[in-house]
Amino acid sequence: MEFNDPQLFINRELSWLAFNERVLADAYNRELPLYERLKFYAIACSNLDEFFMVRVAGLKQQLASGVAETAADRMLPAEQLAAISERVHRLVDASSRLWEEELWPGLVAAGVSILTRDKLTAEQKAAACAHFAASVFPALTPLAVDPGHPFPHLRNKSLNVAVLLRREGPKRRRNMRGTSSLAVVQVPSVLRRLVPLPTEKGLAFLLLGELISLCAGDLFPGYVVEHATVFRVTRNWDLNVDEEESEDLLSTIQEELRRRDRGAAVRLELDAVASPQIEALLTAALKLEPADVYRQRAPLQPSDLMALLDADPRPELRVESFVPAVPPVLRDVESLLDVVAERDVLLHHPYESFDPVVRFLEEAAEDPDVLAIKQTLYRTSGDSPIARALSRAVENGKQVAVLVEIKARLDEANNIAWARKMEESGVHVVYGLIGLKTHAKVALVVRREGNGIRRYVHLGTGNYNPHTARLYTDLSLFTSREEIADDVSALFNMLTGFAVAPQWKRLVVAPMGLQEKVLALIQREADKARRGEPARILAKMNSLVDPTVIRALYAASQAGVEVDLLVRGICCLRPGVPGVSERIRVTSVVDRFLEHSRVFAFGAGPTPEVWMSSADWMPRNFLRRVEVMFPTEDPAIRQRLLDEVLGVALRDNVKARRLRVDGTYVPVSPEGTLVRSQGVLMEMARRTHQPDLKPLEVLRHATAPDAPPLRQVPQATG
Repeated sequence: MEFNDPQLFINRELSWLAFNERVLADAYNRELPLYERLKFYAIACSNLDEFFMVRVAGLKQQLASGVAETAADRMLPAEQLAAISERVHRLVDASSRLWEEELWPGLVAAGVSILTRDKLTAEQKAAACAHFAASVFPALTPLAVDPGHPFPHLRNKSLNVAVLLRREGPKRRRNMRGTSSLAVVQVPSVLRRLVPLPTEKGLAFLLLGELISLCAGDLFPGYVVEHATVFRVTRNWDLNVDEEESEDLLSTIQEELRRRDRGAAVRLELDAVASPQIEALLTAALKLEPADVYRQRAPLQPSDLMALLDADPRPELRVESFVPAVPPVLRDVESLLDVVAERDVLLHHPYESFDPVVRFLEEAAEDPDVLAIKQTLYRTSGDSPIARALSRAVENGKQVAVLVEIKARLDEANNIAWARKMEESGVHVVYGLIGLKTHAKVALVVRREGNGIRRYVHLGTGNYNPHTARLYTDLSLFTSREEIADDVSALFNMLTGFAVAPQWKRLVVAPMGLQEKVLALIQREADKARRGEPARILAKMNSLVDPTVIRALYAASQAGVEVDLLVRGICCLRPGVPGVSERIRVTSVVDRFLEHSRVFAFGAGPTPEVWMSSADWMPRNFLRRVEVMFPTEDPAIRQRLLDEVLGVALRDNVKARRLRVDGTYVPVSPEGTLVRSQGVLMEMARRTHQPDLKPLEVLRHATAPDAPPLRQVPQATG
């Protein structure tokens, strides 16, 4: 059976929106501390920004160019855009109700008032106007819109104020078409977005856009403000680079970044009270349709509210801080390299600290016996200790080669800046293979030991970013195994020079066979099941989109393989279809930390084959990226991955949701002991003085005070 029925596949875009609904569900959770709820609310809104900038923009381009459907679900671009608009409008309405009915009143009850301009006392209004005159007015540029002043180009995700004006006096003139005049004021990104105001108790703030709307008349002397409202524009933000024709990829991408801010508008966000006239003027100027307009009864840029966490340090309003542990095997050791020379070491972030990864490179930079360091960098932090360590290694006379992926979406400018800095310090920087993004997370240290050379390797599922390593769940493996080191050396030779891909010994590398290997592993389990042998597939990833792999999983289910998939985000596979996928279960965990690790286990016996990877099961990972899937050789690490990473997540009945056949997600029924998987792992990290502690021994501690049962958020079928 070929499984070509489009009904067997959930649309990718609608599945992503279902994921964002699960993020918003935590903002609905009244048992979470208030600022944690506010964080999830802001994340869900920020997620939509990137979705429109990339995915919706891409669909609009397909529609304009007449591209027909290409995905397995066979939805046409126009059909997808209509479904997205309907779903996002409902999601925006739900988030507005959440703000109006729960978050805003919750802030007020906690003594924090986010005011609107029509709710100010006389004292607050005077203070707001004084602040405007002294600190805001000088930074503003009012922009008229008329035949002599074309509609200004507004930056992507910029906050703006639209103002309708009429001339003062009895002989006031309207413009040539007899309508009010339109002006636009851009809200400066360099000014703080929360303006403190006097209040009898607690804290009170006015959003900067509201302040500019309140005082807009000061910007247009001789005119009366008829209406002022905040709005926000989202643009197509994807790069269009022809790498084959580019003589200097870095310069080409820099030029494209400058041009990108002029991409076509794809979404207009408006305050709910905005006048129909302003909506009509803005949609016409931005060349948008009514379906592209999203009115909100809440702040248009909720990320601005995160400044409250700095202004209000009260611990009861936020989750308890968590300090990642350093595993006993790396604690109080003089040399991390000496430990890795003796054994493989697995780190599970953020429960275990990312510091050993930084130390791995810092130690190599200072070790006089280290000859060379090679590394890939896909995304890193703004003040990267890793980049500093690499520069320090050059100062100490070592050969340092770094592949910086300057096409990493939304991080292009940051990566270019780091590439320039490292080049200036003497690091040999390369930008990868033409037509491919290098998404693999690999570091290699070459060290002289005795009369020979020994190589040390770090392989990861997540980025070399100390900041996100405290927010995302990921895995790090240190090893000095010779066959893995041989493969990593060959990989870097392929990335930095002219080298044909070798016959890999232990690694599986995309786009040179990763998809084929995954299919072979799935097929192997299906063959076992057909022979009547026990067969099992456990897989944890961010997204499952690839239709060829999905069809292979359907075939495995038909053959009798039990399949459990932990897919945090997009899942195009439809579980529970009679005769096709009734043996497949899909679970998503959305919690305090973003689930980001990729772990795959094949086999039902006592020693299944377990792999880790930088890649999700998506066409882009298999075909358009350099990715690495690496095996687990150490039996103790293999068992730890099965018990701690896969096993505990599959037992989660507090933060887990199960994908149903209709494309909706429902909370897992909490039967027996309440198990919050991230709570179990945090408790294990707190008890690292017990090195032999097993996950099942701490299940009774799994449900922490910040882990209440889930609440539903409005969903649509997929």
